[in-house]
Amino acid sequence: MTEHPAPAVPARLDLRRDVALLTADIIDIFSVSGAERRLADAVEHALRSVPQLELTRDGDALIARTSLGRPERVILAGHLDTVPLPGTEGSLGTVPSYWPSGAPGEGLLYGRGATDMKGGVAVQLALAAGLFDGGAEPDKDVTFVFYDHEEVEGVKSGLGRLVRNHGSLLGGDFAILLEPTAGTVEGGCNGTIRFEAATRGQAAHSARAWMGSNAIHAAAPILARLAAYEPQTVSVDGLDYRESLNAVRINGGTAGNVIPDRCVVEINYRFAPDKTLDQAEEHVRELLAGFELVRTDGASGARPGLNHPAAASFVAAVGAEPKPKYGWTDVARFSELGVPAVNFGPGDALLAHTDDEHVDAEAVRECLRALRSWLGVQPS
Repeated sequence: MTEHPAPAVPARLDLRRDVALLTADIIDIFSVSGAERRLADAVEHALRSVPQLELTRDGDALIARTSLGRPERVILAGHLDTVPLPGTEGSLGTVPSYWPSGAPGEGLLYGRGATDMKGGVAVQLALAAGLFDGGAEPDKDVTFVFYDHEEVEGVKSGLGRLVRNHGSLLGGDFAILLEPTAGTVEGGCNGTIRFEAATRGQAAHSARAWMGSNAIHAAAPILARLAAYEPQTVSVDGLDYRESLNAVRINGGTAGNVIPDRCVVEINYRFAPDKTLDQAEEHVRELLAGFELVRTDGASGARPGLNHPAAASFVAAVGAEPKPKYGWTDVARFSELGVPAVNFGPGDALLAHTDDEHVDAEAVRECLRALRSWLGVQPS
């Protein structure tokens, strides 16, 4: 499927539309990582219609804040970008959006980002537009964060750039990242670390293999240790985080008639937030002692922080038993800033990045209702 750059025509978003229809409008704006500009422009234009919000733009990321002097400030954050469009012919999870029911706003909504995380972004925008309806005001100060480049390598992260350039605007008592959680609070997140384990041999013609040393065969003990490894389940602040340690890719060899002189096994360890990045690295190095191991990437996890009063009140407002977040999310960045953070948003995370990505319209509406109630904001 060929992807085309976004047209130059400015996009417009009506934040007063039903939030499920707003989700479809956001899906319709092409926003694959690196091409978020048109959507960021639309979000900025729409938020400028709320005069009580103080806006800061940094590249294709935005911060919108209230300054009501409330004793408590909460952060609602979400990323604007998506992974590339599906490659399967006939896939529904693409751009523009699609309503199989034939009735916009009813049933399932398909499209790239429907789950990850256009529904969450739509909820943020609808909340921002309705904060001061009817002369009312929220009982907490609110910071809305919209950022680019989440679906790519961490060095490009728009949220990371905001932390570096505008960290003073990202302070708060509690943060909610509107990643898909099927409407359940998911506390904290696992950390992630990657390695390359290399083995070396000696090249030779495969007809005279005894003249060389096979580096791929030498990697067998690495794979055997990983296959035999029993991952832990670690309880952190009342939530059980499942770990995993796996080979995720292997590369070696130059030709079909050459004994390979080098092999590299790529390894990913997802570790519970009771460990630091250095502790996670030490754990993997102990398991694979004797092998050449290079750390290539890593990000710390985040403890759930559910004992914070704001987090506890939010969990009570949602009403469902909180769960751990097994994958890594940007709650870890807020945790590093000293802000307890959870994941909460519409959609099933298992559908994220799939060729038939979709979200239920009512799930988006329910997420909006829960947040409005918690913030003391009445529906418009």
